[in-house]
Amino acid sequence: MQAAVNAARLVLAGGLVVDGSGASPRRADVLLDGDRIAAVGPADTMPQDAPRIDVTGRVVAPGFIDSHTHDDGYLLAHPDMRPKVSQGITTVVTGNCGISLAPLVRESLPQPLDLLGPASLFRFASFRSWIDALRETPAAVNVIPLVGHTTLRVAAMDDTQRAASPAEVERMQELLTEALQAGAFGMSTGTFYPPAAHAPTEEIIRVGQPLRTHGGLYATHLRDEADEIVPAMEEALEIGRALDCLVVFSHHKLAGGRNHGRSAETLALIDRAARLQPVCLDCHPYPATSTMLRLDRVRIARRTMITWSGGYPQAQGRDFADVQRELGLDDEQTLQRLSPAGAIYFLMDEADVRRIMTHPLAMVGSDGLPFDKHPHPRQWGTFTNVLRTLVREQGVLSLQAAIHKMTGLAAKNYGLADRGLLAPGQMADVVVFDAEKVTDLATFEKPIQASVGIERVFVNGRCVWDGERTTGAVPGRVLERSTAHA
Repeated sequence: MQAAVNAARLVLAGGLVVDGSGASPRRADVLLDGDRIAAVGPADTMPQDAPRIDVTGRVVAPGFIDSHTHDDGYLLAHPDMRPKVSQGITTVVTGNCGISLAPLVRESLPQPLDLLGPASLFRFASFRSWIDALRETPAAVNVIPLVGHTTLRVAAMDDTQRAASPAEVERMQELLTEALQAGAFGMSTGTFYPPAAHAPTEEIIRVGQPLRTHGGLYATHLRDEADEIVPAMEEALEIGRALDCLVVFSHHKLAGGRNHGRSAETLALIDRAARLQPVCLDCHPYPATSTMLRLDRVRIARRTMITWSGGYPQAQGRDFADVQRELGLDDEQTLQRLSPAGAIYFLMDEADVRRIMTHPLAMVGSDGLPFDKHPHPRQWGTFTNVLRTLVREQGVLSLQAAIHKMTGLAAKNYGLADRGLLAPGQMADVVVFDAEKVTDLATFEKPIQASVGIERVFVNGRCVWDGERTTGAVPGRVLERSTAHA
């Protein structure tokens, strides 16, 4: 069977095709020929001499595009990408939240750059050198790279606790230009985090000027996702207008009990903006988020779980409140004792999560932190969780709507002309799964568990997941932006 799976030509026979466009499912065979989809149609139109895999009773869909990841270094360290291919992901968007692995060489890292992994991974002085490394030692999945404004700041500034000087802005522009010429799809910001919090709106606009010349999108982890979310969103939209580019609201959420229910307000703001400028958002289906340990998040979360701790490793996987009682310290002292550290914060409302996930402009993005020792389950289960909870159990999304968010919509926003759809001529990124059984097994208590029900995953025509394990194939490519946002 494995030989057939990697044949130059292969027919996936008898499946239910969900093509990524949002159209209704239909029964059809799919012919893969090399790295392309050659045909989608009735069985009698397929070549009879091609190897066949009977996928009757299974869904055949475009490979899933993870619109929000921090896999920049994980791609090099763990090229089989098991957390992703096991849930049907064939392409990852890296460099989100202002933090990208390149261009930066550092022996020690300020938070949140350490969310991308150990300092030893930060060895690329130019964006192109990182891109070259990915091409020389490819991973199992494709890559859509973004460059992070925080990374540019740390590379260009000795002191990030202030606005950048004109010379520092010019240096960041040079680094951004190099990254865009090397293949970056755009720039991300994370002004929520200390190294970028002192960057005023004007600095971001000035640094981002190369986007106007070279093209590219602007993805943003907002300055505030709690009480001041509306002004933060308005700032992002202003930056998008000034740079004449698509704005991606990263992991859109409302944090803290006082803001529960406000997604109706923020999504209405996005709807109004979308009539005037290109805008979209990504999100995941969990009511908890994860990042570096911060007291402002601890204080508005109903529960905080420690994912790792440099200062007190035995806190890993435990609740902040329990560790604090054990240490007999106040919250400030507990933070100092644990730091540097990461945490999961339960601070979102389920109704907001559903409302955001079902919005027509919302893509699916895991936002996982792959090097966390006790990671958020989203790293291993986001896409299968959507298929299980929102499609099968709750029925708030149709199967074709969910697949569209994971494939065709993301491909359109990121300017991919030949991915995201199951159609002749498209690249052969394909997932086969059992819609009645597909399930995420990763939990907050046991987060490192592969999903079940994803039976085959093909990247550029080669099988990378056989339903139980990775195959060893690493056919992933660094993708190129082929169209402007429509």
